[in-house]
Amino acid sequence: MGTLIFSMVVVAEIAFAVFCIITKSNQQKLRNISRIAAFSIFVVFTILPIIDWSSRYYALAALLLLLAIIRVIALIHKKEEKKAYKLARVVLKAIGMTVLIFTLTLPVIIFPQHKAMEVTGEYKVATITHTYTDTKRVETYTDTGENRKLNVQLWYPENADKRYPLIVFSHGGFGTKSSNRSLYNELASQGYVVCSIDHTYQCFYTKGEDGRTIRMDMGYMQDVSDENALADRHKSYEYYQKWMKIRTGDIDFVIDNILSEAENNNADTAYKLVDTSKIGVMGHSLGGSAALGIGRMRNDVSAVIALESPFMCDIVGVKDGEFVFKDDIYPVPVLNVYSDSSWSNLSQWPQYEENYVLLSGSNATAFNVYMSGVGHFNLTDLALTSPLLTRIFNGKKSTTGTEYCLKTTNKICLEFFDSYLKGKGEFTADGMY
Repeated sequence: MGTLIFSMVVVAEIAFAVFCIITKSNQQKLRNISRIAAFSIFVVFTILPIIDWSSRYYALAALLLLLAIIRVIALIHKKEEKKAYKLARVVLKAIGMTVLIFTLTLPVIIFPQHKAMEVTGEYKVATITHTYTDTKRVETYTDTGENRKLNVQLWYPENADKRYPLIVFSHGGFGTKSSNRSLYNELASQGYVVCSIDHTYQCFYTKGEDGRTIRMDMGYMQDVSDENALADRHKSYEYYQKWMKIRTGDIDFVIDNILSEAENNNADTAYKLVDTSKIGVMGHSLGGSAALGIGRMRNDVSAVIALESPFMCDIVGVKDGEFVFKDDIYPVPVLNVYSDSSWSNLSQWPQYEENYVLLSGSNATAFNVYMSGVGHFNLTDLALTSPLLTRIFNGKKSTTGTEYCLKTTNKICLEFFDSYLKGKGEFTADGMY
């Protein structure tokens, strides 16, 4: 829709400028009417609704309203054109308006309208958000001495009266807790309670129950950008240790908090639906690495899914310039999902050595799925909310459809959890899609 609006403006401005040049007139009255008409069309598109009204349109709507008001006043007072016609002025006005409209439609171009993916489960999905405070940990990204706070969101079956497995999700290095919303909704519609965590200072931004917004720590952002295991394994190992300590600490605390609330008779409905004996963890990228670590740390975790993530927590050091990994078998069923971004590099990237070994290993409960034709960020809902950013971050255009990729990934994740948390038969999805 943003591209359409901008295209309409460009065509209108060019046509108007050409008409002014042909008639050698500023066409002030026609300009007044066109500005009023532009706002009226915008309102009609919003009411119909062709335009899905949201904050993305606020700045554009404000400009169109302001221009319309100015032009209405000009028509009412019948102001005469005082400036003589000049070709340069007509051209500059057209260029200026085009640039201004382009700037104000950027939010819509970058984050276009899209329909939410439909769920396939029998349950309607409800959601709540909370802020948890970990009184046992001090925030390491500030020097205030405050305890670490985590904003979480839970998706759960509405009007349900049974207990359901708990899934805890950890977002990627620059993500947020809503990064895989379509997956959370699908799982909840199928009878799961899903909790996604905003890893404070390691997420793009997070907003707590107190209204406070916290943005990503610049030092952390720089570290993620600088990390290069091919060039400096010792430095990468230091980064992994620091990031994983925070991430696994967050997930561990959130699980404990939810399990505690599940036994609290006064807790929100979502907590009362949790089956405390059936827990799965998953994540994307850096979050998947933390989920893989939790699979080793906690005995109550029964299944782990990593969306394109190395086994960072399994790296115990660096020797002779190479990473040293734990040599004991991964203790719980694990599903690794890959895209084009890593699949052909698993044997070359040192941090993915354990992943590569699992491709042909003897672990009967380690599964590998390759989503071909897509990149790293197609495994998240960013591919829905911003195809442009997804293409930029991936470094190339996807050849597989976004909805197919997400629906297939979500279906495979559901089948995996159904198998190992609900006992619904043997999991067989393994290979290329």
